[in-house]
Amino acid sequence: MAHAYTPGLKVTASTKILKERRLPLKGEVMVANGQKVKGDTIVARTALPGNVATLNVGQLLGVLASDVPEFMLKKPGESIKKGEEIAQTKGFLGIFKSNVQSPISGTVESVSPITGQVILREPPLPVEVDAYIDGEVVEVFANEGVRVKTTGSLIQGIFGFGGECRGTIKLLAASPDEVLEAKMLTPDLKGCVVVGGSLVTAEAIQRGAELGISGLVVGGIEDSSIKQVLGYDIGVAITGAESIGLTVVVTEGFGKMPMAPRTFDLLSELDGERASINGATQIRAGVIRPEIIVPREVTGRERSKGSLEEGLRVGMQVRIIREPHFGGIGTVVGLPVDLEEIETESKVRILEVELAGKERIRLPRANVEIIEA
Repeated sequence: MAHAYTPGLKVTASTKILKERRLPLKGEVMVANGQKVKGDTIVARTALPGNVATLNVGQLLGVLASDVPEFMLKKPGESIKKGEEIAQTKGFLGIFKSNVQSPISGTVESVSPITGQVILREPPLPVEVDAYIDGEVVEVFANEGVRVKTTGSLIQGIFGFGGECRGTIKLLAASPDEVLEAKMLTPDLKGCVVVGGSLVTAEAIQRGAELGISGLVVGGIEDSSIKQVLGYDIGVAITGAESIGLTVVVTEGFGKMPMAPRTFDLLSELDGERASINGATQIRAGVIRPEIIVPREVTGRERSKGSLEEGLRVGMQVRIIREPHFGGIGTVVGLPVDLEEIETESKVRILEVELAGKERIRLPRANVEIIEA
């Protein structure tokens, strides 16, 4: 029963990373298998059908539906411009003509002699998918996309918002418990991924967006700050589609929470490196975690023997994810075999954790997650 725990976050200096980059519908793949790509390389593109506008031309002209095709100046498949006449009656002695103008630019899709309605469609909307990370294309999905592989550092967060972006990591916090405030952000940070400490203020997020900063990475955030920035309470659905001008990744949780030393030290090591980040988060089925990825070759460093696949082991570092010690970081010092009764009178497997201040606590294994190195 060593696996009776909540799967944890990855905070690793070197690991293999695979990313699938797929179009929302079939299109054209722009790269080949084995090709080296940059994060901004377009790997696939397609076009989404444009929006539709429906006009009851028969009613607008005051004619029978069956006569509408006869009065159309534009036929199905022909292009049109906004304000251009697309239908016109013959009038009386060449005068008193009625006409219909197009409300959009696009094409005439269909003309119905049954209903008298004409369907117009706006131009297709181009959709491009980039590689997101620097790496190599290792698999091509015909007409859909690719799989990109790289080796580098990966840091996963607890929560985030804002979509994919890239920038140079810039460490601003002097310690993991320093608050990232608006006054610390300057114009020279444009395009950077700024690393703070224990908390980011709403004013700092807004200031970062104004300056064109790509992303902010911090230990904690107040719920009130999220509402102030987004203008609404965030729900349990997936985040990542917010249009706020930058991406925020929270590594520890809600409230003022010092960044885990291992996470802060790794980000300090990555200061000046180019990163790809994504704030997309989903906490229900099909968990999606926000992330910071820095493609790079790290020599002389082996993957930690304590990985998620091996389950809990003495010596592993864990984060407590439930009260009363929520957010605490500690080391596993004991894994008792026997079940123990907890406050709810349920019998569960527990573990012993030594916190940073040498305090030892016992809690259910489901109350922690591994921090994978």
